[in-house]
Order: sequence, then structure tokens, then C-alpha cells
Amino acid sequence: MRRYGVEPMLMIDANMQFGPLAVTLIVSWLWRRRSELGPLLISGLTVLTGATVHVTRPEWAQPIIVTTGVAVALVAMLGGTALRLRVSERVYAALVVACTGSWIAFASAHGPFNSPMPALLAAGTLVLALPWWVHRRRRTRVRVERTLAAWPEISHAIGLTGSRVQSAFVDLWGYRARIGLARGQTVEHAMGRIPEIESALGTRRGAVRVQPIPERANRMEIRVIETDPHADAIGWTGPSVTSITDPIELGVFEDGTPVRVSFLRRHGLFGGVSGSGKSGGQNVLLGNLTACADTIVWGVDLKRGMELLPWASCLDRIATTPREAEALFRDAVAILDARAETLAMQGLRVWEPTPDAPALVIITDEYAELSDEAPVALAHADSIARRGRAPAVQLVIATQRPSQKTMGNSAVRSQMDIRVSYRVRERRDVDLILGQGMHKAGWHADKLDAPGKFLISSPEHDIPRRARGYLLEDDTVQRAAQRHADRRPTLDEVSRQALNNVHPDEPREQPNRKNAHDADAALLAALDDAPDEGIGLADLLRATGMSRATLYRRLAQLEDEGRAQQTRRGRWRATDSNHNP
Repeated sequence: MRRYGVEPMLMIDANMQFGPLAVTLIVSWLWRRRSELGPLLISGLTVLTGATVHVTRPEWAQPIIVTTGVAVALVAMLGGTALRLRVSERVYAALVVACTGSWIAFASAHGPFNSPMPALLAAGTLVLALPWWVHRRRRTRVRVERTLAAWPEISHAIGLTGSRVQSAFVDLWGYRARIGLARGQTVEHAMGRIPEIESALGTRRGAVRVQPIPERANRMEIRVIETDPHADAIGWTGPSVTSITDPIELGVFEDGTPVRVSFLRRHGLFGGVSGSGKSGGQNVLLGNLTACADTIVWGVDLKRGMELLPWASCLDRIATTPREAEALFRDAVAILDARAETLAMQGLRVWEPTPDAPALVIITDEYAELSDEAPVALAHADSIARRGRAPAVQLVIATQRPSQKTMGNSAVRSQMDIRVSYRVRERRDVDLILGQGMHKAGWHADKLDAPGKFLISSPEHDIPRRARGYLLEDDTVQRAAQRHADRRPTLDEVSRQALNNVHPDEPREQPNRKNAHDADAALLAALDDAPDEGIGLADLLRATGMSRATLYRRLAQLEDEGRAQQTRRGRWRATDSNHNP
């Protein structure tokens, strides 16, 4: 009755007798405490059943034992799938069934009130009731039911009068309630009243999530997070794909489900303030893309390679200066045009990535730097954003605030199919990253409270759900780059020919043809002569003539042997025992 706003009332006057009032109050109290009194109720029903069977069918003792054994087996085997019970809960339920059935069987044969049956019943009730009384999920479920029983008053206080609770579910991190909205109410109304809902439910600030139900416009789900599942960082366990045709796992939602999104023939945008976790998101993406045998990755990092150089052994090409960035984007457009022409000649619509004809993904860190330092590259990036999907030439850009000025008056932002928003400071920045009107629709990236937490908008994810990305430490990045470096594909013939046509007089980048002994000696000498802060990778490449992949493998070997050490990201020197002062 309370669920639909109808309150039971008791009228007391001078003519009313105390007996009916006392009975009403006692019954009301028993009903409110029905969960805590459950073991006593089961004990009473057990006595009643045992006494009835003893009087009417005392020969049923053996069949009851057999039935109890079957019931115990069913609870143990099917309780997890049918009743969603955990292992400990299935064990407890099976033990209760076994004890109850055994007592009834013996009571039917010997009598429920003959010694020692009453003592066994009392002891068993007390022992089995203790786990029930202290069980966290049961206590939480009762508390949630009592909280939501007051929803008619809550709905009136928060401006959603007439809405009602349809169901509730308690999980590991809190609880969820499905709400039926009154006629004319929308999910957007509730999203605008989240602070009022938090106050009415008595939760901490930021604990309430409001999500639409895709199947019904007049339904919504309220999720209350009592224990933040993303309070601690989540370590990356390794790549989730070996082909770009498979969805890539970027992190975990609050309900424990993985965040999977397909990057095949899609452009991506990672946005958020400095320190919000964009670089971590890029590392997760790079850790997966570099594991794909049908994907070539190019990188643009105008912070002189501070973010992308650790992956240099897996990147087919990396630009760290404005001039290199302009050349890289110009060559990407040439590849795009050549692939588009090949598709047209063959009567095909899209370029299907394979190890012999890989997709090309260009990762650009701090894209806004291009507008100031490499404006020519923006025109090429705009062309790739508009025409690159079918030929599998794709952009993934990261920026703090993708405003019209920083994006360079181009269509790049509007072409981003995958948008990942980390924490931002202002509400309008949410709309800049995720799209116009997204903050009003419930995408509150300004409320994210820890690095690595994000909201993702893509064709697969059109509901605002908070997630946390995986964390890659520097040593994890180094190990992943070393592991993936040997499995990187090369450009297909069409793309190589396109680059040769752009640079007919410039051969493709080749390492200096020193023999292995001379290159290794040059590497050891450069490390030995390095200052205390170390020598950069670019200087080591010039000094040794090695390819990036070979240089990274050799540095990792020297580090394992204790002959070299990484002073900070991208800088190396010989260890103290091998270093000349």
C-alpha cells in the first residue's frame, strides 16, 4: 500500500478497546521485523510439520530422509544459477535444509516433544540463526526495503510525485531500484534532481546514479553506490584482442562488466583535464593495438615524445616535432588516397584489415598543439577524419579541451565516433568532448572524482555509465612494448607505393648499416658517457644506427643484466658499476 502512496491509518477514540490496538501494534511490529524473525518462524513450522507427520504418517520418516538428500543436492548444485547464491550462501542453505529435514524425519518417527528433540531444535535454531542475523546482504536488503518503503514521501519531496518502486536488487557495492515514472515524467527530470535524491535517501554525495531503461521511456534505474568499486586503481592484465576487428577492452564499469568498444573504421577522442587519466587511456589502447597483427600504429607527440616514446619499438613511425607531424599526416593522406583508389578499381566498399593489408591508426597526443605548432597538419587530419573510415586510416586524438580554436576550425571533432571523457572542470567541457547537450542528458564528467575514471559515448554505449580504465605502470609499458615489438606488421604494397610516389627521391627510413658488434659497442659507449640524468632515445638511435625495435630490445637486455638503467622515462645510462664519472 505504501508503494502506491496509500498509508494505513488507525483511528483511536475513547470507545476503542485496548486489546485490538495492542494486537494491531504487535502484528505490525512482527511484520516489520519479519526478516530477523525468519529463523524462529522456520523453527515453528518445523515443529508443526513434525507433529503433524508423527500423528498422521509416522511411516514417512525414511522417504523424508531421501527427499531431504535430494533437496540438499539441488540447492548445492543449482542454487548459484537459479537463486544467485554465492558458495557460502549455498552451503548455508544446504545445511539448513539438511538439518530441518533430518529433524522432521526423526520427529515423525519418535515424536517432536520426546527427549532430546526439543533440545536439538532449540540448539539448532540458535546456531543456524546466528549466520542469518549477521549476514551483510540480508541486513542490507532489509535496510533498502525499509528505505524504499518511504518512496511515496521521497518522490513528493524531490518533485517526482506519482513515481513508484517496481523492484530492488542488492549487490556487492550497494543497491539498484527500478522506478516507474508517472505520466509526463522523464529520466531527464530525475537526472536534474540527483542531489535531492541523495539527500532523501541519506547517501553520501556522488553516490546516486540515474540511468534510463532503453526499452521503456517511463522507466529508470536508480543505483546507489555505498562502496566505491573504483576507489583503487585496476591493474592491466594484458591485451584483450589480437585483431582490430575485435572490441577492445578499455576498463571496467561500476557493475563489474568490461568496457568493450570496437575501433575498426572509427575515429576516437580522449578528453579531460591534465592528470585525469588520458595518458593511461592511451596506454591501454596502445597496449591492445600493438598486439594486433593487422594494425599499424603511427604516433604524434609534440611534447618531444614524452608520452609515446616508450612505445617507440612498436610504432611504425613517430613524430615528435611539428615538421615531422606535418610529414606524417601528409603521408597518411597519400596512403588514404591510394587505398581509396584501389578499392574503387576492385569494386569494394571498405578495406578489410589483415596482416598483409593492415589498418593504419594514428595516435595523436595533445592534438591542440598542432593548431599552434603544425597548422598544415590540421588540414590533413581533417581529410583523414572525413574520408578515412572506408580505407581503414583512422585517427585517435587526445586533448584537454577540444574547443573550436584548439581543433582548428575543422570537422575532426564532429567525425569522432568514440568519445571518452575523463574528468573536466566545467559543465560546458562535457558538451565539447561528448557532444552538444550531453551534460543535460546525464553525462556528468565534471563529477568524476579520481584519475582514470571516465564516461564513454559510442554506438555500443549510449547510456551514461561510469567506468575506470586500467592502469599501466612504466615497467608494464616497457614489458608490453618489448613483447609486441617482434610481431608488428609492415605496410601493404599499395601504401608503400603511395609513399614512394610522395617521396620519389627519398628512400624509406633505414637504420645505419653498422654490423651488430659495432652497433652494440656504440650503444655501450653512449650509455657509459651519458650524464647522470641519462641520454635520450633519439641520441641513442643516432649513435648506434639501430632500429627502434632493436634498440629497445637491447636496452631491456642490458637492464636485465644490470648493465643499464632507466633514469626516467625515455632516458638511459650505464649502471653505477659500469659508468665512468
